[in-house]
Amino acid sequence: MKSNLFLLLFLALSAFTQAQTAPFQIYLEPLSIPNLGGLQSFAYGQHEGKWLIFGGRLDGLHRRQPFASFDIAGHNNQILVVDPVSKQRWSAPLSSLPVALQEQLSATNMEFEQEGDMLYMVGGYGYSNTAGDHITYDRLIAVNVPEVIEAVVNGTAFASYFRWVSAPQFAVTGGHLTRIYDTYHLVGGQKFIGRYNPMGPAHGPGFVQEYTDQIRRFRINDDGVNLSVIHLPAFTDANQLHRRDYNVAPQILPNGQEGATAFSGVFQATVDLPYLNCVNIDSSSYTPNNNFSQHYNHYHCAVLPMYAAGANQMHTVFFGGIAQFYDSLGILVQDNNVPFVRTIARVTRSADGTMAEYKLPVEMPALLGASSEFIPLETVPAYANEVLKLDELSADTTMVGYIYGGIASTEANIFWINTGTESAASSQIFKVFVVKGGVSGTDELNAQSVGTLHMQIYPNPNNGVFGVKFQMPRVTRAWLSISDMNGKLIDREELKGLHPGENIVTRTLPRIAVGNAYMVTLETDKEKATVKTVVQE
Repeated sequence: MKSNLFLLLFLALSAFTQAQTAPFQIYLEPLSIPNLGGLQSFAYGQHEGKWLIFGGRLDGLHRRQPFASFDIAGHNNQILVVDPVSKQRWSAPLSSLPVALQEQLSATNMEFEQEGDMLYMVGGYGYSNTAGDHITYDRLIAVNVPEVIEAVVNGTAFASYFRWVSAPQFAVTGGHLTRIYDTYHLVGGQKFIGRYNPMGPAHGPGFVQEYTDQIRRFRINDDGVNLSVIHLPAFTDANQLHRRDYNVAPQILPNGQEGATAFSGVFQATVDLPYLNCVNIDSSSYTPNNNFSQHYNHYHCAVLPMYAAGANQMHTVFFGGIAQFYDSLGILVQDNNVPFVRTIARVTRSADGTMAEYKLPVEMPALLGASSEFIPLETVPAYANEVLKLDELSADTTMVGYIYGGIASTEANIFWINTGTESAASSQIFKVFVVKGGVSGTDELNAQSVGTLHMQIYPNPNNGVFGVKFQMPRVTRAWLSISDMNGKLIDREELKGLHPGENIVTRTLPRIAVGNAYMVTLETDKEKATVKTVVQE
């Protein structure tokens, strides 16, 4: 299968520089716990340094064949307790719980949020013996974290510490649950019924896939005994909220209020590729940010949010995972097969609300991070929504938390060759340190993240016929030119019939030679973007 790969070179005619003195650096230190085992796409809570973990998968990237994808052997049917300081782990089977809870708590990609001692888990996808099929579960489950941790460690009963309510609004997997003040937001995700099949719902056993296209809002009334939910009007947007398997991070907004941002996600309405823009969410509304493009870390991965109050800057750090783009020797590389990556990057929101993406000089030590979680230390200064207070990290180097689990892949692109051995659920833990003292390095600005053209070519490689997709905030004169790798101009024309928003033009390379590469340049009076395209048979 031919790789859809190209090199994207972006030159911005603006005041933006290509690097920034780093406000901090990240340092990772590996930690291993004997017999911990690997896990990915799980839910967790914590209390006094111990982690309480539910669900997730015991294997790596799901296989493409319906009979093998998300099989029951990969379900995690244990409750796991981990103490990363003493390097101990304990487990207990779910079998003492009602069957309905056993099934849901074995699911993958549940949404979850902890408030005080209570961990709330929603939805998730997995095989249900009761239903006789793979389903998305429709319960919100409340768990008393310290009580269950103590019970698992001591080998005592824990069933009384679980309560639940059911509602169709909770049948969501691959979204995110986040709390803004007293209101929970279930952001994006999908309801999936049946066995996964990349060929589509009409092939093989078939399936039902329904994106929520929503931010579903609700409040939880919970006195520790009685549990109920008040559903609030949802925000619906079939374009901007059509996202799953991505990152939603808590934020402190420029006005000082709590909020959240939905970063990237799949799939775009017009093409099976990740979103590049983000959606900012506050307590009463949501706003897409089309002036920012995130090119790294598109799928769900460990995320560290930190706010610098003095500078009014919100930093969100992403650790590895899966992305459509990665950096190679300072050049942004686009791979439409969306590979596993090692990139650690941050997105910084400035006091005026503008956002930019920076690649950090440190990387994950391997193709790690996809479907992992960052678990913050409870002792680190943080806001109520778990955004860390960067200015209050007084030491030169501060440990702020851990990264656990996720998918470890042996190669960047394995989906179409995946036999189940090319990746595995990772048991690796990393201590995460923030280094403020003596920071002298630079973080590389992804200039494309602050541009407005958002230019892409597809397919790439191609047979000489390709599409150029780009954005126009306003109609202005624009030129498209093609040159060979020696700089010789082959074709240049002014584009006509453009309109505000997304534009797509189709072009055929003249006098092509199979195996050669060509530079395609889009230029306006303010910006210039150049893409390298390769011609194959």
